[in-house]
Amino acid sequence: MIDSNFLKIGKIKSLNVSRETLKELQIYSDSILLKNKEINLISQNSEKVIKTRHIEDSAQTIEFIDKNDIKICTDLGSGAGLPGIVLGILMKQKNPLFKLILYEKSFHKSKFLEEMTKKLSLNSEIHRKNIFDEKDLSTDVIISRAFKPLPIIFQIAQNNFKSFKYIILFLGKSGNKVLEDALKIWKFDYKIKKSLTSNGSMIVKVSNLKKVNV
Repeated sequence: MIDSNFLKIGKIKSLNVSRETLKELQIYSDSILLKNKEINLISQNSEKVIKTRHIEDSAQTIEFIDKNDIKICTDLGSGAGLPGIVLGILMKQKNPLFKLILYEKSFHKSKFLEEMTKKLSLNSEIHRKNIFDEKDLSTDVIISRAFKPLPIIFQIAQNNFKSFKYIILFLGKSGNKVLEDALKIWKFDYKIKKSLTSNGSMIVKVSNLKKVNV
């Protein structure tokens, strides 16, 4: 039975979630909980709040993703597929050509990602590689959740990608200070979206990233 409250649609008003999409999000959530008994995909403390803490938290980035100029999304340190797989599920009906590229160097986690993307029929590539070793990558969006701090993500974007349009990051309560510090070293435009799932946290969309000459 599908949990009709799986996503708090009233909270994430921008989502237009079909019954089929809702079903796939629940399949994915249940699969994480089952696999979490074998390998550490999410913390055990967050299992009971997986819908809010992980699924909704990932889903709220869709307003930055569902744009005409975005066809490829690269998720760094994807882990359990958060937020990549959630976005893939949400975008499947909106844009069948939308492609996910997931980087996860862990063998067991990358196998889980392969199983999930196949099970959910997502247009995807899974790379069991260390992103720091990759060069000349191209994407429309670089996205990262609970992988590395903002300065390191910026370095990856500059050093390992030859082209990208946006970077989307999840920042905590110190997000404004993190951005302020980053602007001392980098030039970039950004848009902030207040988190719908964590008070004081934010989602940041960064564009036109350039290193400042110092």
